[in-house]
Amino acid sequence: MKSRCDTQAKPALFVKRGEELALSGHLLKELLRTVLDKGASFRFRAKGFSMSPFIKDGDVVTVAPMLGTVPGLGDVVVFIHPRTGKLVIHRIVGKRADSYLIKGDNFPEGDDFVPRANILGHVAKVERDRKEIFLGRGLERFLIAFLTRRRLLPLLVPVWRLARLLIRRSVL
Repeated sequence: MKSRCDTQAKPALFVKRGEELALSGHLLKELLRTVLDKGASFRFRAKGFSMSPFIKDGDVVTVAPMLGTVPGLGDVVVFIHPRTGKLVIHRIVGKRADSYLIKGDNFPEGDDFVPRANILGHVAKVERDRKEIFLGRGLERFLIAFLTRRRLLPLLVPVWRLARLLIRRSVL
């Protein structure tokens, strides 16, 4: 006689190339931490809108380990939120001692100061529709951090979209 456990499909220990493994919450956090602690990068599909328009819901994000580097102003980092314990991707907009003021680009409230120990890695690459997105990770990250800290970035997003539309029309 088969037990109930024998008839249920067991989760795969790995995925084949081109497939995705659906993880969230605690499992994703622990796997990410383990991979980064070994010095390797980790890719996953981002969920949420707090970093829009630079990281959108469904973008594939590659997180690299800090490897002894110090996070800086404008860097987009992955961290464990000190109050909720959740895995979060937001931008560093300030620093005080060994803590960082971190905030989502499209989020009205900041995450307060996050201890350096809670920062797991930094966003090294963002892919949308299989194309790499560079905006928000170059030198402009300093301006974005300033605008985000002052809560001005969400107000400028509609202006940015209109400018892009006008530029596209003039090129065509």
